[in-house]
Amino acid sequence: MMARRWFMRGFLYGVLLAGSVPSALASNETGVVQLQLDAPAFAPEKIAVTVYLPPDYDHAAARRYPVLYANDGQDMEAVGLQPTLAQLYRDRAIEPVIVVAIRMLADRASGYGLSDRAAACSLVGGSRIGPIGTRAQDYSAWVATALVPYVDAHYRTRQSARGRTMLGWSLGALNAFNLGWQYPEVFGRIGAFSPSFWLAADRSSATAVQHTRLAQAMVDRGRKRAGLRMWFAVGTAEETKDRDGDGINDTVDDTQDLLQGYRGADGFRLRGLEQLGYTVNMDVARHPSRHADATLFLLPGGAHNQASWKRMLPVFLRWAYGRY
Repeated sequence: MMARRWFMRGFLYGVLLAGSVPSALASNETGVVQLQLDAPAFAPEKIAVTVYLPPDYDHAAARRYPVLYANDGQDMEAVGLQPTLAQLYRDRAIEPVIVVAIRMLADRASGYGLSDRAAACSLVGGSRIGPIGTRAQDYSAWVATALVPYVDAHYRTRQSARGRTMLGWSLGALNAFNLGWQYPEVFGRIGAFSPSFWLAADRSSATAVQHTRLAQAMVDRGRKRAGLRMWFAVGTAEETKDRDGDGINDTVDDTQDLLQGYRGADGFRLRGLEQLGYTVNMDVARHPSRHADATLFLLPGGAHNQASWKRMLPVFLRWAYGRY
């Protein structure tokens, strides 16, 4: 009941938001709509959103579509969103989907992070560039309780968690995971490419980082979100750092720990998704299946860049929207 009241408040807020801004500022090409939306917590900055409509949208008036929300909307050309979708549609490999790409805020490091919805606060971690996620609560709440109702009010969407997916890469993937975890009644699926699960509360030593990784702690303290499905993708050559000396780079290691749980050499343990009751596929490339609750795709030679995320994208889209 609390979740329903929260979402209804967000829906009303979203309707008010929709009335305060134009629904479309420009259309650069068929099926692409550019928006500038108000977000009171970030005023006077507006948040730029691009909506990509499927090819049959104008000709199938009775049809409703699943929606893929994506952080770092400015990267859509670099990761090949439109040509990838076009090819998958030609191959009849996926069902049509509306994509809502959210351009990063001026201060990306403040919005893309983790939050505690119940406490209405951001979970801030440190990094070599300073604090990460100081505005994550504001950004995540805006996406879930304002942007989603706005899109539902203006487009023919499937208005259920099963019809919505949140995607991101790097810090945007960290936030995509946060949105699914904190708002499971809004987002039923998560796509996280090269997620920044290294973010920790204590960076004083390698062991401190291992013990205080914020996403890992969020899972360890949490419970299973019924119906939530997650797809993680990591490149085998993301980086050379290996803080625990096990021969696996940290980006891969952190993601594997989130799925299977962490067991330190000193006996320290943190639960992962598997311990919460999720079914886990730790290498979908070798064991193809769409049935696991949480899936890991390892991209051979993949690095922490847009070129690798471009290669991950069609695999993810087939998982999320495949016809088979």
